[in-house]
Amino acid sequence: MIITTTPTIEGRRIASYRGIVSGEAILGANVFRDFFASIRDVVGGRAGSYERVLRDGRDTALQEMIEEAQRLGAHAIVGVHLDYGALGKNEGMMMVSVSGTAVALE
Repeated sequence: MIITTTPTIEGRRIASYRGIVSGEAILGANVFRDFFASIRDVVGGRAGSYERVLRDGRDTALQEMIEEAQRLGAHAIVGVHLDYGALGKNEGMMMVSVSGTAVALE
C-alpha cells in the first residue's frame, strides 16, 4: 500500500477515488511515565517513553486506515494528514488520528 501526504503519486495515474479513510488511536498516559517525563523536561533531554507511546499510536492509527482502504479495494492512500492531541484537561489521554483518500491506481 502506497501512503503519501501528497495529492498524487509521481509516475502513477489514479484510476478512481474509493473514499475517505481514517484511523484513530487513543492512548492513556501512565502516572509514573508522566512523573519521570516531567523530571526529564526540567533537566532537559527527550521524553523517550512519550515518544514511544506516540509512535505506537501513530502506527496503530495508520494500520487502521490501511485496513479500511484495503476493504475498499484501494492500492494507495493520498493526501494523508496526521494529527496529535490531548483529550480532557488533566485526563492524561492522548489521541493520534490519521486520514486520507483511498485510491485505485492504473
